[in-house]
Amino acid sequence: MNAAALLHLLQFASPALPIGGYSYSQGLESAIDSGAVNDAAGARDWIAGYLHQVMAVWEAPLLWRLLKAFEAGDDAAVALWSERFIASRDSAEFRAESIQMGYSLTKLIAELGVADVGRLGAEVSLPTAFACAVSALAIPHEEALLAMLFSWAENQVLVCVKSVPLGQVAGQRLLLSLAPELERAAAHARGVKDDEMSNWAPGLSMLSMRHEVQHGRLYRS
Repeated sequence: MNAAALLHLLQFASPALPIGGYSYSQGLESAIDSGAVNDAAGARDWIAGYLHQVMAVWEAPLLWRLLKAFEAGDDAAVALWSERFIASRDSAEFRAESIQMGYSLTKLIAELGVADVGRLGAEVSLPTAFACAVSALAIPHEEALLAMLFSWAENQVLVCVKSVPLGQVAGQRLLLSLAPELERAAAHARGVKDDEMSNWAPGLSMLSMRHEVQHGRLYRS
């Protein structure tokens, strides 16, 4: 991986990217509110479980397919996997999160002159916008996939630091401990077949729906 691609990847996978990632907990705030997550061990169990049961079998394999579709210039495949991802968002908050962040990233890469986003359509999911940027900037796919997973995990840890709450050192210890889990999830995602992909996580869906009416929220999902 050359220096230019690495720098591009660091920029577009950063939590500082102005697309609003910090404002979403993806159901974790509801899990904390219910008492399911209340300490560092519980936070690790939650993040690792989410990683292997959802991210590694749905979002990461789907991003992998989008990366390959952009590389091949296959607009039909891009549209197919984009539509399937949006359709898989099974709560109002999850859907709004992906559409809002996808819109923000699409607008950002257009304003930066990174890529022509005109062919992406009106509703662009976050994985689609990220894959578009990765393709335009010639970032290697394996590194991009791992970076996406790390960015997701980092945001989950930050939610725990703020809301469990955990100390800053405890948060970094937690993130460091997840490194082998992230590598395993990325490797698994690259080999998942289409008929093995699944976003079946009813408990997470229920927590997300509860969050829609939760009193005293810090996050939008």
